[in-house]
Amino acid sequence: MKESFVSIKKTIILLTVCALLAFVPMCTVIAQSTTVKAQPSSNAPKYGSTFTVDITVSNVQNLYAVDVQLSWNKEIIRITSATPHLGVESQPGGVLYGSVYVAFNSMSQQTGTYQLVATSEGSAAAFSGSGKIVTLTFTVIQTGHSELTLETELADKPVSPNPANLINHIDLSSSVNAIIPEFSTVFTLVVFLILATGGLIYSKKHMKKNVKMTTGRI
Repeated sequence: MKESFVSIKKTIILLTVCALLAFVPMCTVIAQSTTVKAQPSSNAPKYGSTFTVDITVSNVQNLYAVDVQLSWNKEIIRITSATPHLGVESQPGGVLYGSVYVAFNSMSQQTGTYQLVATSEGSAAAFSGSGKIVTLTFTVIQTGHSELTLETELADKPVSPNPANLINHIDLSSSVNAIIPEFSTVFTLVVFLILATGGLIYSKKHMKKNVKMTTGRI
């Protein structure tokens, strides 16, 4: 009876270990999925301030061309500039190799959209790894919520006579909540002292006026 119990216990442990070992490669695959992400420098930027949104790609293989589009709430934030990071030879930390042809690089506050379409050319090698595609700069023009909706396509290097293939990946959008700036403690203290001083001066003048009026009656 005791031997049967020990055998069952060993079987359970063995099955548990096997299940864990089977799960590890699955986790590794998920962790290494190619992702394109919109990452704001602040998720709660203050009214009147500026902030940036980096669009990055992670764990990509054989990247040769990108098509990136970001949209936002034009009533809340306004785009002011777009800086692509294309051609790692001149843009360390960027993406794509060699001479990069930019077919489209346009921002429109009227529609609340930005789009970048670019590709390496000729014999340039395909890019593998992680890097920054573009940095967008925004100004907060109103308080409220704005989605940062990301839609992208990635393509590998075409090998003649075959055309380029799209690269499977995940787009990770983001959002910001623009808020009213908080008054600093120092600023609040200064305002309080000014108001308190003004109130004290007014009180003294009012008291003097009452004293004169009372003395005049006597």
